[in-house]
Amino acid sequence: MAKNCISDQEFKNENYTVDFLTIGEYENCNFLNCNFLESELSEILFVDCSFKNSDLSNAKLRNTSFQNAEFEECKMLGLHFEECNPFLFAVRCNSSILNFSSFFKVSLKNTGLTNCQLQDVDFTEADCSHVNFGGSDCLSANFFQTNLQAADFRSSINFSIDPTQNRLKKAKFSINNLQGLLHSFSLEVE
Repeated sequence: MAKNCISDQEFKNENYTVDFLTIGEYENCNFLNCNFLESELSEILFVDCSFKNSDLSNAKLRNTSFQNAEFEECKMLGLHFEECNPFLFAVRCNSSILNFSSFFKVSLKNTGLTNCQLQDVDFTEADCSHVNFGGSDCLSANFFQTNLQAADFRSSINFSIDPTQNRLKKAKFSINNLQGLLHSFSLEVE
């Protein structure tokens, strides 16, 4: 069966909570103010697509492909990115809410998670090397056996990273948020 191939389209104010987005390949498409809450997005390929002010919370992502996808001001609660197709996986998120999502063993190398809420997000064994976490709130985010080499946390807040359990070579921190590296040692910093 041939897949639907949709390119250069704009989808605006669509509600995909009952009638799900058609399975296919979406290239250079924009999704503006769309509702994907608990939608089935499995087996869909998104290439060079952008999502703005959309709700993708608890969407199913089994074998979903995000290849150079951008998310701006989106609500993305409880997403399991580890279920996505890893081939050419690349996402950038800005000013979005990703609380309770999981990037378990996902490669996010050279991407950005800027000005986002990343509370209770699981980054266990993920490759977050060179990721820009600038301006993001990482309260209770789980960093364990995570590659954070050259990651940028200079303007991030509320992170707690155990330097003995993660790779941090050349990671960037500001003098004002170094306490996030000391929580695991039960030190009090004033």
